[in-house]
Amino acid sequence: MRGFKTMLVEKRDLTHGTTGRYHGLLHSGGRYVVKDPVSAKECIEENFILRRIMPQALEDTGGFFVQTPGDDPSYGPKFKAACDQIGVPCQEVPIVEMLRREPRLNPKISLCYAVPDGSADSFLATRMVAESARQYGAQVLTYHEVVALLRDGDRVTGVHVRDVARDEEFVIDCDFVVNASGAWAGQIAHLAGVDVNVIPGKGVMVAMNHRLVNTVVNRLKMPSDGDIIVPIHTVCVMGTTDHKVVDPENLAIEPWEVDLMLQEGEKLVPGFKQARALRAWAGVRPLYQDKAAGSDTRDVTRTYTLIDHESRDGVQGFLTITGGKWTTFRQMAEKTIDAVCEKLAVTRPCRTALEPVLPGSDAKFHWLGAPLNKVEEQDTYGRLACECELVTIDRVRDTIASGFVVLDDIRRDLRLGMGPCQGGFCTYRAAGLLQQMEMPPVQQTNLALRDFLQERWKGLRPVLWGDQARQERLDELIYCGIMNVEHLPPDGLKSPMSDFYVVEDVKDAVFKGHV
Repeated sequence: MRGFKTMLVEKRDLTHGTTGRYHGLLHSGGRYVVKDPVSAKECIEENFILRRIMPQALEDTGGFFVQTPGDDPSYGPKFKAACDQIGVPCQEVPIVEMLRREPRLNPKISLCYAVPDGSADSFLATRMVAESARQYGAQVLTYHEVVALLRDGDRVTGVHVRDVARDEEFVIDCDFVVNASGAWAGQIAHLAGVDVNVIPGKGVMVAMNHRLVNTVVNRLKMPSDGDIIVPIHTVCVMGTTDHKVVDPENLAIEPWEVDLMLQEGEKLVPGFKQARALRAWAGVRPLYQDKAAGSDTRDVTRTYTLIDHESRDGVQGFLTITGGKWTTFRQMAEKTIDAVCEKLAVTRPCRTALEPVLPGSDAKFHWLGAPLNKVEEQDTYGRLACECELVTIDRVRDTIASGFVVLDDIRRDLRLGMGPCQGGFCTYRAAGLLQQMEMPPVQQTNLALRDFLQERWKGLRPVLWGDQARQERLDELIYCGIMNVEHLPPDGLKSPMSDFYVVEDVKDAVFKGHV
């Protein structure tokens, strides 16, 4: 938008990293008003801007901060005073009104404040931003991994990348490199010979089968593990933990983490533990501080940091932007490109806070009933590829035609396979459409099918009890019993389903009531 010839290099699909693995909260800043007021101020400023420039990717759920039994009663007045000081709209809500709006909430809640929280579809938002960039002439290269940063003396002059799909490598020469790689920013900076101390903070979240609340609900206390429920699309997400990890690629989910989410959810919504848990996943916060962090990543600020490697390290043509929240991504970009303009000695003002991301599109907040309304209007019940998320065959075809040939990328684009059956009935349909339209070698489609099922399995395994275990038993019978997916060609390749549970063991456990 500022007239630069721009290229984005992303090693996998857009949103494959942290952006596609967070709890979907549009922050009001309320979560940080007491502990991290700088971050809170950034969040509320951007909250208002994002509502104006990209409402299609947001749902205006509103937010509650509630005091549950055992919470510190002195925190409420501090919270209200901090909101007023920073500029976060905050109004006390009578408990009777709170329960009228959210009848499942704990009736023992003693204090409730309303703030302008919301939920965000980070997949849609990212696609919108990328499409806008393309319309201004940018190139977006997905599945292109940075192998090296090129230096000529004290200046970064380009990047050496590998096309993962074609296994080809090439060099991109450029005047400036911006390192905006989130939890991987330290690894990319190391390629330029500089140190960036990114602290990967793992957060585990659990999605419940349906929306137990329609309002974002936070605990009225200092941020801690398992203190927020976010309604997004057809589910609600309980989160989150915050624990330091060494490798952002290695995010094992421990049973105690899932159990903690359910236990804490029970304090907000009685009966939460008995609801159907749909899946669990983990994302990594790109936390940053100059000195080494201790064990508690909650103490690291949530604000963002722009690192000028010329002034700090003597390396020209290179900036790192890291930290921050999804809600502040636009502001982070503005500050970063302001710095690029200064380095390149040009004056080009930012317009992203003033103009819609995609002018001319339907600029309305997301409505939960919109997909069903569209299916009813177009009478496409008989052409659904995914009944859970109401995704039609035509939409899958359009997505494949636009260049999406990895099933997990289609999921991110359409929410295919993200409903209660977790791909049980739509995966083989999408794979069939992919084979029909693209006509790749059949072994490639088989592998795509198995990879998609395995990715779903990773998030299902930590919540395999009750109805979800029964659902997985059915899915296993479909794919392993009928389709023999474990032994489809190509021969000799390790099946992504090879660590699937033992059939008889889980069947007996489910129907004897042990699971």
